[in-house]
Order: sequence, then structure tokens, then C-alpha cells
Amino acid sequence: MFDQKELESIREGKSQWEAETRGPTVERFGERKETFTTDTAGHEIDPLYTPDDVADLDYEEDLGFPGEDPYTRGVYSTMYRGRLWTMRQYAGMGSAVETNERYHYLMDQGQTGLSMAFDLPTQMGYDSDAEMAAGEVGKSGVAIDSLDDMRTVFEEIPLDEVSTSMTINAPAAVLLAMYIAVGDEQGVPREELRGTIQNDLLKEYIARNTYIYPPGPSMRIITDVFEFCAEEVPNFNTISISGYHIREAGASAAQELAFTLGNGIEYVEAALDAGQDVDEFAPQLSFFFNAHNDIFEEVAKFRAARRMWARIMEERFDASTEKAKQLKFHTQTAGSMLTAQQIENNVVRVAYQALAAVLGGTQSLHTNGKDEALALPTEKSVRTALRTQQILAHESGAADTIDPLAGSYYVEALTDELEEEAFELIREVDDRGGMLQAVEDQWVQRQIQDVAYERQREIEEGERVIVGVNEYEVSEEPEMDIEEVTEEDQQRQISRLEGVREGRDDEAVAEALAALETAAEGTENVMPPILDAVKAEATTGEICDVLRESFGEYHPGSAL
Repeated sequence: MFDQKELESIREGKSQWEAETRGPTVERFGERKETFTTDTAGHEIDPLYTPDDVADLDYEEDLGFPGEDPYTRGVYSTMYRGRLWTMRQYAGMGSAVETNERYHYLMDQGQTGLSMAFDLPTQMGYDSDAEMAAGEVGKSGVAIDSLDDMRTVFEEIPLDEVSTSMTINAPAAVLLAMYIAVGDEQGVPREELRGTIQNDLLKEYIARNTYIYPPGPSMRIITDVFEFCAEEVPNFNTISISGYHIREAGASAAQELAFTLGNGIEYVEAALDAGQDVDEFAPQLSFFFNAHNDIFEEVAKFRAARRMWARIMEERFDASTEKAKQLKFHTQTAGSMLTAQQIENNVVRVAYQALAAVLGGTQSLHTNGKDEALALPTEKSVRTALRTQQILAHESGAADTIDPLAGSYYVEALTDELEEEAFELIREVDDRGGMLQAVEDQWVQRQIQDVAYERQREIEEGERVIVGVNEYEVSEEPEMDIEEVTEEDQQRQISRLEGVREGRDDEAVAEALAALETAAEGTENVMPPILDAVKAEATTGEICDVLRESFGEYHPGSAL
């Protein structure tokens, strides 16, 4: 970019500027802080960046062009000039009927993709009438007990015309089977089904704890899904390797990057160990990142992620096809950054987090409703969140050119710094035996906890300003229209489940569940018998109970 003589001239010019211009001004007036750092990674921010900070940058090797290796500048050659990112709003409203109504509302408002939130019992593989489900039915998302619920959720929504993301992990194979079954009923060819299941169990052991089975069987189910979908549902993403929840647990940007890609490495290795071809299954891997507060740090993180994954897939796994090396990702704005105080401020936070995701080249985006710190979002707040994306797409100019921050001395330097720190963490994970071992040893969790503790200390001591929380506070209580799930709502779901059980063929259910047990205890792919069980109207809990019996349950403190 610049020859050595030019760089030396720039260095001399910067030194002169520091001594003669900036220095006297700082001495006279000072600066707001003694040290400026990025939001979570803690990289010290220089007062000025110049070509000298990116002197080692090789354009072809490190940046390239959009749609070409190493994909730093984007995975598609046209990016948003060809097609905008998929606009999703996370929705799951207690019952299947309410969720269907919310989906139709969002689609009428211009949403281009559906995103499905499940209640806690469904996430844990329990039916709504299970003892463990008491008081939680429909509270954090939709209750899906059977194919009938899934059918109702997508009533009058043609599955060949939408892309659906499902935030489900331990029972992901079951919910995917239900989605495929609804597509079959609608007459949609399986190769036309599009969407993503999260299906990321390693992240659950690290950050969220909605696991059922031990890691070994969980990895077996995941790779069975990879194999089945590569053959049957080739345009459906079989996993969303999620840094989002790792970041929500308190991780820094570099940790989110390292541990997410580290989990990805573990999944690829498991699939290869199962005899699968990397160039066949890798194109169906997808990622899920958090869009946090520091715009430039987040943009750098997204750009570094693409470059790192391309290098990992080529150098570590000998991937030969371009699609196998491309990192495609969904982004959600930071739920942990929403505040219950002055909730209108959340609209602003979400807007600039969304801007960071778009400047970073996301393929899909969810923007949080301003009231999600308190409850499920109302129609009004979710509309505002969707309008945030639409204004960003059509009025801001951010989508009109590809990778608009490329070439910024600051952004390029920060991209390199985050990549270097993340690769160092990945090397340490490798030295510890891989992600499974590092999680078993609690090393990963401790790294995240240390960052989370330090951040909370900074907030409590006023070193980190959170507007409306520890600065610029007001005393009035906001008036909010909160979405609530009542006891009557939960009982209606239980009655619906009882009706399904009464109306089905119990003998067919028993035969399907027995076939699933045989597959689980052998080496057969479990997806076909799960699909048969779903179509026989076996429930989520019944299917998961068969797998619990065969695989056992994971309990904290037991060996991974």
C-alpha cells in the first residue's frame, strides 16, 4: 500500500503532530479518559491511526474481493446490492395459534424471514403436561408438543416461500422433523425448505444449560442431522454455531470469536470422524453472532470471523470447495445490553448494533424489541424493531456499497488484532485437548466469567457508563403494555395436547418409538425414525424420553 520511504515519512509526521499539535492541547485541556479501550476485548485505542498501523496488510492475501477467498469483505460478490439481508424478528407467543398470528402480522409488515422461539419445556424436551413444565408453558416462546402444534404455527404460510430459523438445541432433531413433516403435508419438495436450526450443544454446556443428553450422544445426533440433511434437505442449515449466547454470558468480542469458531472446529471434526465429506456437509454450517455496543469492534469481529474460518477450513480440514470455506451468519442485537430503565433508550442501542451487523456483512438480522428486558415484545415494539432494519436498508445508505469500512486504518488494525487474539485462544484450546475438554475442565467458563466480573465491576464503580442506569438516571416508572401468559393459557395448551393423544393411533406411535429406540441403541441414523414418530403424532416429550433412556442425561459436574 505504501513503500518504506512513505511509511517513514508518515511516522515522522505523526511524531511531529504528537509533539507540536496534539501534545500541547492534551497538556492544556486533558482528555476524557486516561486510556481508551474497545468495549469488551480491551484493546487500547490509539488517538490516531495511519497507514503505519496496517503496514503488513497484504490486500490480496488478507482482504481480497467480496465473494472470493478469504471472504474478509463478504461471502457474496454483490452483497446487499443484490439482495438485502434476511430480516427476522424472534417470535414465539405462548401458543401455536398466537405464534401464527404474530408471524402473519410480521410478514404483513415486511419481514422477510421467520424466527422461532420455544418455551423452556420444549427446549428441554418435555411436554406441556410434564411435572417439570409446570409454570413455564408458553412463557419464553411457543410450546410445541406435537406435529399438530407445528402445523398450526405455519397455517397458511407456504414453507417454500419463507426461511425459518429455529432457536432449539437438545431437541433440534425433533423440531426439524416436525418442520419437514409440515412441508411434506404442504407438498413442498424437501430441497426447497430453507432455514436454520441452532442445534449447537457445545454452547449449551458453556453458556445456557438447556441440554438433555451427554455430549457424546449429542454430537452423534448432530452429525446424524448433518448426514440426513445433506441428502434430504440440502438448503437447510443444519447448525447455527452460536457465539451469541457466549457473548451474552459475558465474553469479550475476541472470546466470542475464538470459542464460537472453536466449537465449529469440534463439530467439523465430529462429522469427519463419522465418515462424512467436509465439502458435502460444511456448506450447511452457519454461525450466529452477537451485535454488541462498540460499532467498530463488532465490524472488525465479523470481518475477522470470515477470514479465520476460510483459513481454518482450508488449512486444517483441506476443504476444497468455496462454499465449504464460507462463513455465513445470522446476527441478533445484544439482549444483555437492553435496560429495564428508560426502555426507550433501547431503540437507539438496537439501531446502532444493527448498523454494526450490516456494516459487517451479516446474512440475516434480528433486532430486539425495546421491552425485551421485561417480557416478550408487544406488536408495537416488534414493529419498531423491524422498521429499524427497514430504515437502515432503505434510508441510511449503509447497504449501497460492499464492506464500506474496508481500508479504514482503525478497522483494519482492529480486525488484525481480534484475529490474532482469537487464534491465540484457539491454540490454547487445542493445547488443552479441544473444546470438549476445555469445557469439561471449566477453563472456557472461567475465561468468560473473568471478563463478565470485570465488566460488572466497571459498571458498579462508574468506570463504564450505561446511560439511564448509572448515569443520566430518572425516577419515573415507564408505562408498559406487557405480553403475559396466564394459567388459563397454559391449561389450554395442555388440553390441546390431551386431544392429540386421544385422537391418534397408539399402536402406530408405539411402533415408531420402538424403531427409534432400536436406531438410537445401534448405529443407524436417528433422523428417519424421528420423522416417522413425528408423523405418527408422537410428542416432543415422548421422543426425547426414548432418547433419554438410550443415551442418558447430562448433569452438571459429571464428566463430559
